[in-house]
Amino acid sequence: MKEKPVPEQFIKEEGMEDLWNVWYSELHKSTSGLTLKVNRVIESTQSEFQRIDVLENDDFGKLLVLYGSLMVCDNDNNAYNEMIAHVPLFCHPDPKRVLIIGGGDCGALTEVMKHPEVEQCLMCELDSKVVETAKRHFPKLTRGLDDPRARLLFQDGKKYIEDTDETFDVILLDLSDPVGPAADLFQKAFHQQVHGRLRENGIMVAQSESPYFNKETVQAMYSNLRDIFPVVCMYTCFMPIYPSGLWSFAFCSKGIDPVKGFDSARVERLSLETQYYNAETHTASFALPHFVKSLMS
Repeated sequence: MKEKPVPEQFIKEEGMEDLWNVWYSELHKSTSGLTLKVNRVIESTQSEFQRIDVLENDDFGKLLVLYGSLMVCDNDNNAYNEMIAHVPLFCHPDPKRVLIIGGGDCGALTEVMKHPEVEQCLMCELDSKVVETAKRHFPKLTRGLDDPRARLLFQDGKKYIEDTDETFDVILLDLSDPVGPAADLFQKAFHQQVHGRLRENGIMVAQSESPYFNKETVQAMYSNLRDIFPVVCMYTCFMPIYPSGLWSFAFCSKGIDPVKGFDSARVERLSLETQYYNAETHTASFALPHFVKSLMS
C-alpha cells in the first residue's frame, strides 16, 4: 500500500516542525552561562585527549567545542586570533621567529602568517585531531597551514619548552582553560621557562581568561608574571562566545612597551586584511576599567 503523506495541517497543529529542539549550554561556575539553539550536530568525536564537537547555530554559524567549551565560531569577527597575534607582532621591531603553544584551530597561526617579516612560525599543538577537524570545517582559520613558513609539531607544549634549545622573538600561549593538561601551562615555572626561550626584545602573549569570571586566576597569573618579566600589561577584546564577553591577554616582554613601542606606521603600511584588529583597537585594548585594574594592583 502506498504510504500517505502527513497532512500539512497536522504538522502545524502538532508542532512537528519544532521537534528538533536541541540546545547547547556552557555554564560558568555552574551558576550562569551561554545557551545556543543547535540547528544540527555536524560532527562529534573523541580524541586521545578530549571530546571534539562541531555544531551549527543561526547567530554564530559553525562552532568548535572542545571538552564542552566553545573555542571558535564562524561569526565572531575573529577577534581572539587577531588580537593574540597582531598586538605583539606589531610591537616587536623584527619578529622573525614565532612560536605558538596550543592554537589547534590554527586561527592564530593564520594571522601570524600575514606578517612578511616572519621567517618561521612553529605551532606546537598537543591534539592532532583538533587540527584535522578545523581543516574540515573552518578553512578560513587554517589557511596559514599552507604557508611554507609554517611548521607544525604535535607535542606537549610544556615538554617542548623544557627540551628545546630554540629561541624565538615572539611566543604566543594560545591555550585552553587552565584545567586538565593545560593547567601546568598557566603556572609560574612554565612561564619562567618560556622567558628563557625568548630572544633579546622578546615578547610573550598568553590568553589570561575572563577578568569577570576568573578573578583569582587573573590575580595569581599576573602576580607570577611580574616576578619574571619587566613589562607586564593586560589587554582585552570582545568575544561574544567566551564567558562574560570580555576576554583578556597578558602582554609580557623583556623591555618593549605595548603602547609606546607600537609601530602604527607598519600597521598602515601592511594594511592586513582583518575584521577586528586595527591601530585604534590596538591602543584602546590596553585601556582597562577600574574593576580590572583592581585585579592587577
